Amino acid sequence: MRGLICGPKLAACGIVLSTWGVIMLAMLGIFFTTHSAVLIEDVPVTEDIFQDGNPQRIYGLYNKVGYNCFIAAAIYILFGAFSCCQMKLNKRKEYLVH
Repeated sequence: MRGLICGPKLAACGIVLSTWGVIMLAMLGIFFTTHSAVLIEDVPVTEDIFQDGNPQRIYGLYNKVGYNCFIAAAIYILFGAFSCCQMKLNKRKEYLVH
């Protein structure tokens, strides 16, 4: 069948992984853009930013990491759509064979 790249089990695994990736990365993006203090260890902050005393620079880094999480979630959405297409092609192949 034309366009069929992976089997049904791999497509199902891709759907599950992309669903979890979208949920996790969207939540992380929300928490980073709201400047959650718990995530400070995951922000690339250097000592000079702390000594500067300007929290806006730290908030800018939080926002940058949050936007990166949203971009990664969008990539996972594309991967999930690809897996859904592969699942439909596999079902069509089964239908045509039987």
